[in-house]
Amino acid sequence: MNILARDPQTRGATRASPTTATAVLRVSVVVPTYRRPALLRRCLAALIEQDIDPATYEIIVADDAPDDATLELVRSFDAPRWMKNTPRPRVRYVAVHDTQGPAGARNAGWRSANAPIIAFTDDDTVPEPNWLSEGLAALTDDIVAASGAIAMDVPINPTDYERDAARLAEAEFATANCFVRRNALAAIDGFDERFTSAWREDTDLQFALMEIGRLGKAPMAVVRHPIRPAPWGVSLSQQRKIQFDALLYRKHPDLYRQRIRRAPRWDYYATVAALVMGVGAAIAGEAVLAAMAFGAWVVLTTWFCLRRLRGTSHEWSHVVEMIVTSISIPPLACFWRLVGALRWRTFLF
Repeated sequence: MNILARDPQTRGATRASPTTATAVLRVSVVVPTYRRPALLRRCLAALIEQDIDPATYEIIVADDAPDDATLELVRSFDAPRWMKNTPRPRVRYVAVHDTQGPAGARNAGWRSANAPIIAFTDDDTVPEPNWLSEGLAALTDDIVAASGAIAMDVPINPTDYERDAARLAEAEFATANCFVRRNALAAIDGFDERFTSAWREDTDLQFALMEIGRLGKAPMAVVRHPIRPAPWGVSLSQQRKIQFDALLYRKHPDLYRQRIRRAPRWDYYATVAALVMGVGAAIAGEAVLAAMAFGAWVVLTTWFCLRRLRGTSHEWSHVVEMIVTSISIPPLACFWRLVGALRWRTFLF
């Protein structure tokens, strides 16, 4: 199968040209959304102002929790395109009923698209005006997909959550900003919908695409990704996502070891083992062994907490949050690793 598109309509697609009735649709922008109309409005406002011919791209909103509010919002952006002297791209709404999760929503979006190139972004991003033109220019004939740049504003003294969220800007390939040939997506059957959380589904797509062709970069195609506020202790609920590491490891063990994690999280395992040993020794009346085990647990937990606090905010509420969550994360992480291991039948990921 020849994955690379050879259609001259997709080659050299760069800057805007006058809108005409015969303009060829070059790219479909897919935006998955889930009950975030205010963020989606901001994203769509940026997408309709791209510097390419509005007739050459369409915007598809894939709603993973179909509701009237989101539908009416999308319609409000599509309506002005019919007004005289108001050129706008087509904005379409796709209701996603069969699955919950961004992977399934993106599949529904690109499968309903009409263009040979699919541009993916998220509902909480703000694409720069030249995002599409730069992305199309970077998608040369010898590559099947290209990843753009993600700009994130990080405070001088970020919280642990903000610092962790900002790592998205360092990702090799993220669906918050990427361009993929439609026939390449068809060749790999799109996203794996078993990734039901926003975690590892984009890496799985990257690894699958690497097996059929070459991936490139679009450094000038930029989306801004403001960091959203998060509740106290958010890192605890995020541990649930770890189970999907097992699925990624099972599918791509070599690439996982090369690009994600070279070895299992022995620090978590050691911390939990020390805690379990301490509790067990205390129940058995082995005071010395219990003291040694609890001492090791305290040292490992303190080291973990201090590592998370290094370079982050030292506000008292954040320090307390780091102490509490540093105690809780290793057991939670090991639990969800075990869930993933049993669910996907793979270990030591």
